[in-house]
Amino acid sequence: MTILLTGSSRGIGAAIHVALTDAGQTVIGHGTQSGIAADFADPAGPRALWQAALEQADGTIDVLINNAGVFEANPLDRDHDDWVGDWERTLRIDLTAAAELSRLAVRHWQERGTHGRIVNIASRAAYRGDSPAHWHYAAAKAGMVAMTKTIARGYAREGIYAFAICPGFTMTGMADDYLASRGGEGLLADIPLGKVAMPEEVAKVARFCALEAPASMTGAVLDVNGASYVR
Repeated sequence: MTILLTGSSRGIGAAIHVALTDAGQTVIGHGTQSGIAADFADPAGPRALWQAALEQADGTIDVLINNAGVFEANPLDRDHDDWVGDWERTLRIDLTAAAELSRLAVRHWQERGTHGRIVNIASRAAYRGDSPAHWHYAAAKAGMVAMTKTIARGYAREGIYAFAICPGFTMTGMADDYLASRGGEGLLADIPLGKVAMPEEVAKVARFCALEAPASMTGAVLDVNGASYVR
């Protein structure tokens, strides 16, 4: 089995890469440190990554894991054009690139007549929202969840399955910056479990969705947030 994993250089992506390779899978990483480099802020980036990954995989990709994303503050009081520019940058990197890759994956499996799986790393923000400086991030992750459900409903009978994972705070570089900006350890009071998730915990769920989840689970959205938001 060959798996294309975006954003595999650090944090959750790096943990997923380890979990899958430890399970004996072939993983094609995307990132400057871990695989094929592709800038998702560039509209040509996602397609270039897919084509390069296909070449490396000898023409067959079985699973796509959309993990790449940015988490950048965009305060409301910025210059309007700057605010809109960063909105569009985040939506392109966090949602549009994942949509393009998902489309290419679905078409790949349809043309080959084979099964496939998409695993989207979304966020608790898709349901709960985020800080006033992160409208764009919450909107992108909500879009990713809606996209996952749509893919699951549209292609289940073709053996194409889709899953979304919604972590809460996870101990990555992005989360560290956010925790510091929102009061640090005081923020843990909002997590009943009393601790922030580790990337390896999210990786276990991603590995399950990529390799083991039964077909009837397609469309599932799985929370990894220490009960800080329950649905």
